[in-house]
Amino acid sequence: MLPRLRRWLLIALSVLVAAPGVAELSREEQEIVAWIETHNGEALELLERVVDINSGTMNFAGVREVGEIFAAELEDLGFQTEWLDGVSFGRAGHLIARWSVRQSAQPPDNRGVERIHFLLIGHLDTVFEQDSPFQSYELLDGNRASGPGTTDMKGGDVVLIQALRALEAIGALDEVDVTVVMTGDEERSGRPLEAARAVLVDSAKVADVAIGFEDGDGDPETAVISRRGSGSWTLTVKAKPAHSSQIFQPKVGAGAIYEAARILTAFREDLRSEENLTCNPGVILGGTDVEFDAGEARGGAFGKNNVIAEHAVVTGDLRATSPAQYERATRRMREIVAHNLPHAQTELTFSPSYPPMGASDGNRRLLALYDEVSRDLGYGPVQAVNPRNAGAADVSFAAEYVEMALDGVGLMGEGGHTVDEVADLSTLPMQVQRAAVLMLRLARRRR
Repeated sequence: MLPRLRRWLLIALSVLVAAPGVAELSREEQEIVAWIETHNGEALELLERVVDINSGTMNFAGVREVGEIFAAELEDLGFQTEWLDGVSFGRAGHLIARWSVRQSAQPPDNRGVERIHFLLIGHLDTVFEQDSPFQSYELLDGNRASGPGTTDMKGGDVVLIQALRALEAIGALDEVDVTVVMTGDEERSGRPLEAARAVLVDSAKVADVAIGFEDGDGDPETAVISRRGSGSWTLTVKAKPAHSSQIFQPKVGAGAIYEAARILTAFREDLRSEENLTCNPGVILGGTDVEFDAGEARGGAFGKNNVIAEHAVVTGDLRATSPAQYERATRRMREIVAHNLPHAQTELTFSPSYPPMGASDGNRRLLALYDEVSRDLGYGPVQAVNPRNAGAADVSFAAEYVEMALDGVGLMGEGGHTVDEVADLSTLPMQVQRAAVLMLRLARRRR
């Protein structure tokens, strides 16, 4: 905790020391900063409200309820919203909101100028289902708050909403086109994946810039221009059952659990040394009988200590920075699985999921502008996060279709995906200011 605390103190000090840097802001940018500071209490209230609603991916009603709250916020700004039902991909669905100057009651004088089109990306679901003990927002000491989704990513959704409100407050929303996509299944994507992410891909194809409001690695000194792709894998093993006293005999073999253990050990030893590649087994079941529900990621097993296990199932994920790295890893894993122990039969299947997001020149330019904005605001420099330190995210589906993409600009904190998830509320106005000023500068530079 000490290094992280020291980092927050340095950030706070940099704001005081770098106060003259605010002079680099235009009059309208200063108005944005002032509006965000004045309305930070409203942002905190919105955060608490949505965190207190369980929206684990498979709690469809909860996901929709959170979506309705954010839809109301966007409609209040003049966005046209719709709920895309997720029945075709087995999930609750997605919130889609669109803003174009063409729908404004009083189009601005510059409507003949080509406007930049932003795709802003969030998600409504969390990893904490209804049976999780972690369910509610709690204000802690030191301007911190715990709760499911405080950083991943209801906090990021609030940053998104407040940034748009700040632009609207100074009349700059009429200078841009915006599509907001808040998915309802980022934490457990629906299937088929093509259907679950179709609206995100289609929206990216007509956008210029994609900005994801995830929390990245939780460090306000970094943002994401490159993400690893991820895919899932399933290993199934069938072996010869027998009395435990006969294990390792030539006519019997070692059983399914030993074969699964051999394979997992080989995965670890063979793949762990390659940079930015990870292979993680998340669930393992073994015994005389095994039942596994892939959709729910749950199962059970029956066996006895004096019986050699006949079945084993292991599921996990594989993350890589490029399609080529992913292909190399899957090929090596298949080779490992193929060398079966005696009397064991194995099958390894892969299901590609999130594509990698490459560090394109456009992404680097966008990060450079974000870094400039941060410095001018007095918050100091921002550099690219090590892709090893940030998981997969929805922005990866959009990145290949837009000129520039950036992620990791949401509410900062730590402990994501665990009951120790905590947001640093002092970073909320900072992140909103960075995002709003970034969008304003991009809009003005397009002109």
